[in-house]
Amino acid sequence: MDDAAVRRRLAELRREAARRLASLEDQLDDIAVARRDANSDDEHDPEGSTLAFDRAQAAVLAADARRQLDEVDAASARLDDGTYGRCERCGRPIPDARLTARPTARLCVDCQAAVERR
Repeated sequence: MDDAAVRRRLAELRREAARRLASLEDQLDDIAVARRDANSDDEHDPEGSTLAFDRAQAAVLAADARRQLDEVDAASARLDDGTYGRCERCGRPIPDARLTARPTARLCVDCQAAVERR
């Protein structure tokens, strides 16, 4: 795989995750303001989801965006140190098709499957 193309793709993934995280953090701030200003009994609002549910959902999505940022940064570090594209478990090359589909992959398909079976 071409290192320059991988770097561009990782940079794109990082920008997307950072944008998503910033938006979710704004939502969390808005929810905090709404909770402070709202009736404390939003659990019985027949109009829709509760502030607690909205906050929990945004928090989970923000954690996922942070995890993706960490994965992209780790993939970039592997690219810098020459270990990108090698399975961290067995040391074999990760197929280009897998890296194209999942540029942050740390494991080959066989090792990923073995880890998921545990």
